[in-house]
Amino acid sequence: MFFVILFVGFYFVITRLIPGYGKITLPVLNDVRPFSFIDQRGDTITNKDVAGKVYVAEYFFTTCKGICPKLNTNLKSVYEKYKDEPGFLILSHSVDPVTDSVGRLKIYADSLGVDVHHWIFLTGNKDSLYTAARESYLLDDPKNNLTPISEQFIHTQFFALVDKTGNVRKIIDGLKKDELREMDEAIDQLLKEDPARHLSRSPYLNPG
Repeated sequence: MFFVILFVGFYFVITRLIPGYGKITLPVLNDVRPFSFIDQRGDTITNKDVAGKVYVAEYFFTTCKGICPKLNTNLKSVYEKYKDEPGFLILSHSVDPVTDSVGRLKIYADSLGVDVHHWIFLTGNKDSLYTAARESYLLDDPKNNLTPISEQFIHTQFFALVDKTGNVRKIIDGLKKDELREMDEAIDQLLKEDPARHLSRSPYLNPG
């Protein structure tokens, strides 16, 4: 019994002295490939612009009347919690870039009352947007690439959580409150995490 108490006391002390000790580390699921899209201001956003940031990647479209408003209502709560955190972003990618022009994205972003520096809405080439969803963020089945791009349409309720070095660390169901709570905890963990612990496998994604 004495040794059990001693061990518990030692564990308690070391978890206070060493940040992150005793916590389960989120696994690395994938790495984000280089990308280049256009935001709601008409500016180009690349993987290098988000290097060193923790971010949530989402796919939506502005004319969606189904799950997208619910997803973005849930993301708005995340935005409000972290809007003063310089190391955090939300990237919302359009799945309908033909309709979702820069101007339309600007109107949509303004309707949510969000800051472009913390919640970025992206449009661009459909093929590139869809490739990122499947090959980087793991938000859709890569087998769907076999269908002609003109016939493809991604409609997903899942978010990808990406760490400071461009690694996907968690996939979240954006409609489930328990998973959203887990995402908040994971964001806090990744904001505190030393990026050297999980350097991206892609040389294009690390700062410098």
